[in-house]
Amino acid sequence: MNDILRAAVVGIGNMGSAHARCIHSGAIAGMRLTAVCDLRPARLAWAETELPGVRVFSDYHELIASGEADAVVIAVPHPLHSMMAVEALKAGFHVLSEKPLDIRLSAAREAVETGKAAGKVFAVMLNQRTNPIFQKARALIIGGRLGEIKRSVWIITNWYRTQHYYDSGEWRATWIGEGGGVLLNQAPHNLDLWQWICGMPDEITARCDMARYHHVEVEDDATILAHYANGATGCFITSTGEYPGTNRLEISGTKGKIVLEDGKLKSWLLKEDEEIVRFSSGMDSPKIPLDYSEWKPESAPSAHAGILQNFADAVLKGTPLLSPAEDGLNELALSNAAYLSAWQGGIPVTVPPDEKTFNKLLEERQAVSRGPGQAPAAGHEISGEYSDRWQVKW
Repeated sequence: MNDILRAAVVGIGNMGSAHARCIHSGAIAGMRLTAVCDLRPARLAWAETELPGVRVFSDYHELIASGEADAVVIAVPHPLHSMMAVEALKAGFHVLSEKPLDIRLSAAREAVETGKAAGKVFAVMLNQRTNPIFQKARALIIGGRLGEIKRSVWIITNWYRTQHYYDSGEWRATWIGEGGGVLLNQAPHNLDLWQWICGMPDEITARCDMARYHHVEVEDDATILAHYANGATGCFITSTGEYPGTNRLEISGTKGKIVLEDGKLKSWLLKEDEEIVRFSSGMDSPKIPLDYSEWKPESAPSAHAGILQNFADAVLKGTPLLSPAEDGLNELALSNAAYLSAWQGGIPVTVPPDEKTFNKLLEERQAVSRGPGQAPAAGHEISGEYSDRWQVKW
């Protein structure tokens, strides 16, 4: 097995340039940046200046055939993620894709199956899984400390964006270019964490408000109601049009509840299962003994760099992936189901949703999408740094 993973970054806009600089700086042990690829001459000129020693390509197919890399990090517009991943996997590359895996669950599923058949490491950039507070919440649930989940409510409305943000790239906020709005761009992190911690629902109902706050053609406000096989319910509310917004996750179970807010995990853990008390107590409204505690992580999450390092370790050392591509199917199933529910008048939709119906209704919207046309703001998409807008905000 090689000691060094030669990596290429495809798409060096806002996110891709940050990934490229991170790898090039030597921050990822065992990974070396050997190539970048982009269609735009200005971005390639930036790479030639800022990433010395790295080969630049304007054609993805030429990069794949060049022999310059063993792995690709894909950071292009959403509809291209799975298509590029499939080509790379078939060519023998390991792949780390930006989220979401695609805009269509069917295409993402094909990419995952291709990865399995190729026997290559295939991961997705679900970087908020590196946050200790979400890891602890998941451990409490999986460990049974909260008992059986009754309800979860996540209000995640501090993904605030201005019109300038949406105008900064011609692919943004269009059905054909981005494939969706807040559920597909900002909230995939939270949709993933929601199911990572609480599990997948079997049915959802959703309202997705198109252009409620911005001049866009996709949703910038969404509310999802979920139902689970055990009878539990969930509510997920997100928006890019509220300020200052809220980030609060509450999960209630038969043994208490936890609340994640203000960077803390607060827990109210019962000494006895509530269900036992409910049917054995001779009182109308007893006070059940519980332990209250607050916990705040001592270390910051490793975020994007953590996923890059985990990806490199998975290839070089066989380390289990923190965010395998297959997990990316879950959050995409949630957003696809939410759209399908909203597009059909807010009807309940099973999870995973019917892929043929979803693809048909998406294609109808893409057929009248304005598509590319708005030029990006000068210099906006070549940052070379991870923007703080991607950090977890409380």
